[in-house]
Amino acid sequence: MIKITEAFVEDIAKIQEIAHITWPITYGEILTAEQLEYMLNLIYSNEALSKQIQNKEQLFYLISDSESVIGFIGIEHNYKGEAITKIHKIYLLPETQGKGYGKKVFEEIGKMALESNSNELLLNVNRFNTALNFYKKLGFEIKETVDIEIGNGYLMEDYVMGKGL
Repeated sequence: MIKITEAFVEDIAKIQEIAHITWPITYGEILTAEQLEYMLNLIYSNEALSKQIQNKEQLFYLISDSESVIGFIGIEHNYKGEAITKIHKIYLLPETQGKGYGKKVFEEIGKMALESNSNELLLNVNRFNTALNFYKKLGFEIKETVDIEIGNGYLMEDYVMGKGL
């Protein structure tokens, strides 16, 4: 059983800890060590997370099992003024994979999205990320291929995937 609870500024260290555990495993074979470090610093610095949480740019939630925090999500309802919930971040600790937690988290995000009058979920995934197959199994479809410049000469090579609710 999992529990999803809102995260606040005081939870930033836990979010950073999980990001620093999951990112090297998720992206270690896709990105250079330098790009990985650059992106972690860009996206998960105290300043970046504080701004996103305090300004409600994204709603952050911690995911817990009966024993501890096992992951986090960052979502945005009413994305670009439309009836869409954008999943900006979803990371679960590696030891949780294959236990049904990911599927359950997506079910909960779907419920939150419906409560916020969304009729679609949207997410970006690196084109070489093995999670792509998981998202397809959940009913997400590739809508667009995008290259997003993030500075320092780096690109995020993503698919934008969507799923109707």
